[in-house]
Amino acid sequence: MTATWDEIQRALEAELGEPITIDALTIRWRIAQRTAGHRHSSDDVLTADYALREAGAVTDVLDLGTGIGGVGLLVLWGLPAGARLVGVEAQPISHRLLLANIAGNELVDRVEPHLQDLRTFTSTARFPLITGSPPYFPVGTGILPADSQKAHARFELRGDITDYAQAAARQLTDDGVFVFCFPTAQHARALGAVAASGLVVTSYRDVIPRVSLRPLFTLYACRRTAGAPCRVDPPLEVRTVDGALSDEMVQVRRRFGF
Repeated sequence: MTATWDEIQRALEAELGEPITIDALTIRWRIAQRTAGHRHSSDDVLTADYALREAGAVTDVLDLGTGIGGVGLLVLWGLPAGARLVGVEAQPISHRLLLANIAGNELVDRVEPHLQDLRTFTSTARFPLITGSPPYFPVGTGILPADSQKAHARFELRGDITDYAQAAARQLTDDGVFVFCFPTAQHARALGAVAASGLVVTSYRDVIPRVSLRPLFTLYACRRTAGAPCRVDPPLEVRTVDGALSDEMVQVRRRFGF
C-alpha cells in the first residue's frame, strides 16, 4: 500500500529531524522539500517547459543533478504515459527527498534514481532528452551557505557547467537535445562550456523576472548538429510591472495542470 503524503511528511521529519513541507509540483503531483533547505523554484518550471517544447514527445529522459526532482519530474509529467526518467544526484539528503517524491507520486516504475556524481555517471543507454540545472556560481564569488544542500545547489562544489555539458554529450542520442538554465550574466561561459563538450547551442531564451528588470537567467537547448544556426527566442517575462504573473507564465503553468 502506498504511503500517504501525511505519512511521508511525518517519516521524513522524524528521520531528518527538521520541518518538511509537501507542496504542489503539478496539479496532481506533490513535492516534499525541506522548509530551510534548497527548494523547488521557477527556474525548474521554466527549464522543464523549455525542454518539453524543444524535445517533443520523447519517452526517455536523463536529468543531471536531479536534486529533489524539480526539473525531472516536471518533464516526466509533460511526456506520454509510459515515458521514463533517469535521475542522477550526488547529495544524499536531496536523493533521499527524491526517493520520497518518487514514492509519493507513485512513480517507482517510471523513475530510475542514481545516488552518484554526474561527472562519473555513464550508462549504455542514450537519451533523446537530457536536462540539467547546474549550480550558478564558482566558489569564491559569493558567500557559501552553511547548509550543505543549499551550498551544493548554488555553488560549484561538485562540478560546473562544463561537467554538465560533458556528461550530457556522453549520453545524448545523435538527434537528441540537452536543455539547461544558467545565469544570463554568464552567457559567454555557458557557450564556451557547451562548445568544449562538442555540442552546439541551437536556441536560447532569456528569462526576465519582472518587466523593466534585466534578464536573470537563460534557457539553452544544445544538440550535436555541427554548423546549426542558433535561434534566439524572445525574452520570457515572468511577471508584469505590477507583479502579476504574465500571460505567458500563466500558459507555462497550465502545461503542468494549473
